[in-house]
Amino acid sequence: MANTRLSMRKIKDILRLKHELKLSNRQIGGSCGISHVSVGTYLAAAEKAGVGWPLPENCDEAELEAKLFADGDPFALARRPLPDMTYIHRELRRKSVTRMLLWEEYKRAHPEGYGYTQFCEYYDRWKQTLDPTLRQEHVAGEKMFVDWAGQTIPLKSAEGQGPSEAFLFVAVLGASNYTYAEAFENTKQPAWVDGHIHAWEYFGGTTRLTIPDNEKTGVSTACRYEPELNRTYEELARHYGTVILPTRPRKPPDKAKVEKAVQDSERRILAALRNQTFFSLAELNRAIRELLEQHNQRPFQKWPGTRRTLFEELDRPALQPLPETRFEWCEWKQATVAIDYHVEVQKHYYSVPYSLVHQKVDVRLTRHTVEILYRGQRVASHARSEAKGRFTTDGAHRPKSHQKHLEWTPRRLIDWARHDVGPWCAQAVETILNNKPHPEQGYRSCLGIMRMGKGYGPQRMEAACRRAMILNTCSYRSLRSILETKLDQQVLPGDPASEPAVLRDHSNLRGRGYYEQPELESPA
Repeated sequence: MANTRLSMRKIKDILRLKHELKLSNRQIGGSCGISHVSVGTYLAAAEKAGVGWPLPENCDEAELEAKLFADGDPFALARRPLPDMTYIHRELRRKSVTRMLLWEEYKRAHPEGYGYTQFCEYYDRWKQTLDPTLRQEHVAGEKMFVDWAGQTIPLKSAEGQGPSEAFLFVAVLGASNYTYAEAFENTKQPAWVDGHIHAWEYFGGTTRLTIPDNEKTGVSTACRYEPELNRTYEELARHYGTVILPTRPRKPPDKAKVEKAVQDSERRILAALRNQTFFSLAELNRAIRELLEQHNQRPFQKWPGTRRTLFEELDRPALQPLPETRFEWCEWKQATVAIDYHVEVQKHYYSVPYSLVHQKVDVRLTRHTVEILYRGQRVASHARSEAKGRFTTDGAHRPKSHQKHLEWTPRRLIDWARHDVGPWCAQAVETILNNKPHPEQGYRSCLGIMRMGKGYGPQRMEAACRRAMILNTCSYRSLRSILETKLDQQVLPGDPASEPAVLRDHSNLRGRGYYEQPELESPA
């Protein structure tokens, strides 16, 4: 590391501050942004050359430089062995390694070397020549930064349909800048979670901290002090033994590392693929992986090695081991157990133990299973179904003895309908119960009909049930629609019983003219 000679303007400032303002070397160094040792070296060179202050009027910068450096660079005689700055910068990323420790090692190797203060100053001066992301001292294996790239990749359909877009997920390790990139069809939570999992598997371990942006798929509520994480994201972190530490909102320096990795990925990967056409995500990711390997093997511009070699040296030994099993994406919901001991999840109904009727439960959805938890304990597990309006029932969840809720038997519901409303309502209730695989599954609809009966009255409910039975549309939704639109009060075409009665002529019937008074004749 060679020292850079100061400009003549800066040397003039040193002479002025020393001779005119009588400042100390440390004060001058602080004002000029150099060390007090450098100030002393330049002042000694000026004194040796007979240069004082003020300078002669006819002394220009070239003449001043010739006088001061007639014997060569004053630092040439004062220079001592300098430490290997690249080695120091790399070693500081190792856990528990400090500048003091590295200086002590340097002094043992070079007893004539610089003191601790100069050692740190030379290192700080050298570090300013690096890129901003390389200046940050990240401990090996400590942080993984993640984000979505701003640019997307067009995908064309093999069926000739219009193009769609793929989104690039990027992860980078703090110490080595070792990078992972993968394309996904969207930026939803399953893709976000898979991106993390694939990145950790690519690195061969997990970091102690994971630094995301405030993505809604991971952070429910962004906050500088107490961000609220999505429950699925929390479970992912717990499974892999890492801590999620979102960046502060609107603080770009917090994520400078990943922004630089995203920029490099866009330039080295996306730009290189700009003239290629991809018809599938798998095909695109194969091309991305090939360019990713080249990117990680590319030599650094400002210090020796590559991302790959630095990863093998720093991050890989410090990573935490992967768990034995891969995390499976899940989604959490909350539901209330209905009287038929089923919970509704995306319009499908899953059974739970009968004793949990009316209780609130947590539902954990994965791609293939539905788990239901009560107070943190799993009480039911089912294969996930996409059939809307259908039931998935475990026989073990049905009541084995006459408990309180068993009072709602099919016979009781039918008897209620017959006695409180009428025969048509009883037929409607019986039809609904018979159309279910298990009668208990019809309780929900029947109880809804009971509530409507209280609101609309028995006469309207009976009329609505009669209309629904004749039209063969007997269900809770159908009855509610009939009552809301007042179809129960309208004539049903083709039904003689609902046609209005027609009056026939009869000798005992008085017509309208009977009630009309005759006109009185005027007196003659």
